[in-house]
Amino acid sequence: MLYSETTPAEKRRLFRERLATGELLRFPGAFNPLSARLIEQKGFDGVYISGAVLSADLGLPDIGLTTLTEVAGRAKQIARMTELPAIVDADTGFGEPMNVARTVQEIEDAGLAGLHIEDQVNPKRCGHLDGKQVVDTSTALGRIRAAVDARRDANLLIMARTDIAAVDGLDAAIDRAKQLVDAGADAIFPEAMRSLEEFAAVRDAVDVPILANMTEFGKSELFTSQQLADVGVNIVIWPVSLLRIAMGAAGRALDTLNDEGSLTSKLGEMQHRADLYELIDYEGYNRFDTSVFNFTIDR
Repeated sequence: MLYSETTPAEKRRLFRERLATGELLRFPGAFNPLSARLIEQKGFDGVYISGAVLSADLGLPDIGLTTLTEVAGRAKQIARMTELPAIVDADTGFGEPMNVARTVQEIEDAGLAGLHIEDQVNPKRCGHLDGKQVVDTSTALGRIRAAVDARRDANLLIMARTDIAAVDGLDAAIDRAKQLVDAGADAIFPEAMRSLEEFAAVRDAVDVPILANMTEFGKSELFTSQQLADVGVNIVIWPVSLLRIAMGAAGRALDTLNDEGSLTSKLGEMQHRADLYELIDYEGYNRFDTSVFNFTIDR
């Protein structure tokens, strides 16, 4: 009932254990707390919380307009609704190294299992758009060192994302990844890799877990989980997929309302009331207070 029974510290510990096995962990992106619970129900390994999704949820582009307070608050709402570990996109850390340190502690207090911090300049751009700019090596490493120094739970995963491949090529990305690991990064997120061979090259270059971003309509080919596992990727995310599918369905439903005047023809595509109540554990609230749930749902 209400929120996760597993404490944030235990989620982090268990996540680290799973990550240490070397298997591929699948983290679909949640666009709200309810979708995080659905991800868990469907048997995935974790929940990803995308900065692009948080921005879009506010009707904003993904160019660094969201604040630490907004991201940490929404991430907490999502993470506490599932027993799964959740990783959040912390953009560039919301400022200079001291801001990065505060970001890490706010995210830790919000109950997340991990976060990633990138090496783009402010204001940042979506990782799969052209025209990105990255900071110099010293600034990139300073962000990660500040993040590592600030965490209080050693199991909080500090992941370094690098966007430099789109600017200076794969060799530069590999060099930066190695330096970020030396600075203390627990994992590497090489953004906008174009081939399995590029993922494999990063995998061979570092001895920490790596993440693959399988976002649609971007620079990367949409590889299968098995293809990514075969080249040694440890985490795969589909950051915006559920939001895109939900918004596509919503748009089609509105078109149907315009065309037909009702949604009768769409009933088969909707989540049934009974399934929704099961997902939110409506009956569980009945065990706490029988006055809340005292009826049955006909299918």
